[in-house]
Amino acid sequence: LDDPAKTIIEISSNRYKIEDCFRVIKAMFTPRKIEGNCFYFLTNTSFMCTQQFMGNPKASIYYYNRRRFKFEGIMLTGTMEVLHDDDDDIKREFWCTGDTMYYKQGVTDPDYCVLKFTAIKGKVIKIHSLPL
Repeated sequence: LDDPAKTIIEISSNRYKIEDCFRVIKAMFTPRKIEGNCFYFLTNTSFMCTQQFMGNPKASIYYYNRRRFKFEGIMLTGTMEVLHDDDDDIKREFWCTGDTMYYKQGVTDPDYCVLKFTAIKGKVIKIHSLPL
């Protein structure tokens, strides 16, 4: 690799700190629930992005639907709240039997948490194209 590429790889291999103001992007499973402008996701408490949300709740989510001649997406910005261990009722509400694949101790697994994203604003993106 040339020098700039090596530098980028070296930088990206270091863990980012919240103070760096760089957000770690993470692919998420489909929300377990969408209620009005609130989206509920399951994730690991230990993940870097979860730790970032605890320090700075600003967040965005992006959904897209790609079809043969059309691309549609929506980007939402808002806040992400990490629902902690004291929210066992919420954690039980979203728990499914297959989740033990990720959280061996079940609904009380300390690494299992629910993220609540509240959208404040959004932008719809539509791209229409003709086949080549």
